[in-house]
Amino acid sequence: MMKSMGIDSKELEAERVIFELKDKRLVIENPSVSVVTAQGQKTYTVMGAEKEETRGVPKEDIEMVATSANVSKEKAKKALEETNGDLAEAIARLKKS
Repeated sequence: MMKSMGIDSKELEAERVIFELKDKRLVIENPSVSVVTAQGQKTYTVMGAEKEETRGVPKEDIEMVATSANVSKEKAKKALEETNGDLAEAIARLKKS
């Protein structure tokens, strides 16, 4: 009946859905995703358990690098940003300088 009204619905085989918000990310692993097309517009429905991630470098990582390399949190954060979050590389760089 919905097809006769110009509405089409199907399930998508998604592994992960990520919503990028201003200050965080919502990640849904193994979601149930459906898409409904009606009058040329698509509507997506996502269902599943969400995991919230903060944007940027996690505070715990900054604190660990700062403590391990005996530097300020600002320097630790900058090193983590430069190494794309690689803890070992950030500590190694900070200890060299």
